[in-house]
Amino acid sequence: MKMDFIIKNRHLKVIILITNTFCVSLQKYRVWIYAMAYQENMNKPLVSFVITYYNEPIQMLRECIDSIFQLSLNDEEREIILIDDGSDICPLNEITEYRDQLIYLRQNNRGVSEARNMGIQVSNGSYIQFVDSDDCLLAAGYNHCLNMVREHHPDIIVFNSTKEETDVDSPNLFEGPLSGASYMRHHNLRASACGYIFSRKILIDLRFTAGIEYGEDEKFTPQLILRAEQLYHTDTIAYFYRDNPNSVSNKTGEVAINKRLDDSEHVLLYLDHLAAVLPSNERTALERRVAQLSMDYIYNIIRFTHSSKELEERLERLHKRGLFPLPDRDYTPKYRLFSKITRYKTGRKLMMMALRFQ
Repeated sequence: MKMDFIIKNRHLKVIILITNTFCVSLQKYRVWIYAMAYQENMNKPLVSFVITYYNEPIQMLRECIDSIFQLSLNDEEREIILIDDGSDICPLNEITEYRDQLIYLRQNNRGVSEARNMGIQVSNGSYIQFVDSDDCLLAAGYNHCLNMVREHHPDIIVFNSTKEETDVDSPNLFEGPLSGASYMRHHNLRASACGYIFSRKILIDLRFTAGIEYGEDEKFTPQLILRAEQLYHTDTIAYFYRDNPNSVSNKTGEVAINKRLDDSEHVLLYLDHLAAVLPSNERTALERRVAQLSMDYIYNIIRFTHSSKELEERLERLHKRGLFPLPDRDYTPKYRLFSKITRYKTGRKLMMMALRFQ
């Protein structure tokens, strides 16, 4: 009996020893995991700059890259990713001075949406900033945004852009933090994907839609902003936008116009469908954006086609989805006036006549 107890007691001690050893090992493992995660986060760049390029002048690309090097970021905090969307000539041989300081990837010509998706896939930064290769970041304004990133750790910072070629010390006023839904309910959204810096953690599975040439930002940006819990909006001017006559948005001709209008309609219908399944707060925010996009869509039908037949056919499709007539809301004075004019055929005809002579 005594021997049995001793044997059992020894077994118990062994079990306790093994258990304690396991617990200590597990605790050490957890500490190691936390340390590795912390170290990984410390080794990550603060911002990944995703530049999309397609046949733009090399000098513009150089100016774009230079504008990133002028920011208040050291080499460890900065990651530059250049996505070549199948340009006629590879630009890398023309920018040899940057080759060791950026990641260059080339794809067949599949459009800016897939180029940006590739940039997201390979990026390592805690934050992501999209830049078109014919544009530039403005150091004075963008450094203000970087300071906000370091201090507040936001989900998104929305800033202003300009078409003026001057890097001015713009206002550093800001609003926030507020939720993305709250921001969208009270502001007109500037949908350009280059108009904000955002935390990659809120992306999850959100990506740009392949095949959309016009309005890819209009589909992506509202969904991203609705995911933000900590959004800041600043009046600072951080982005210089060049109006490139060779860009996709400036293409003319019947095929290009029809593609533009079809893409816009696709985005409208998608966002309308999405709004219907969102919680009330987010649904109200997205409904405002859908209404404003509907206004822009109707205006572009009139502006680009000058066709009453085309206008009425497209309006009929909107009507079947409950998107026309435009909702009677006081979003902005411009929206209020436009919705009243386009509600009736006479108003639409007058608008078409006015735009025909512009």
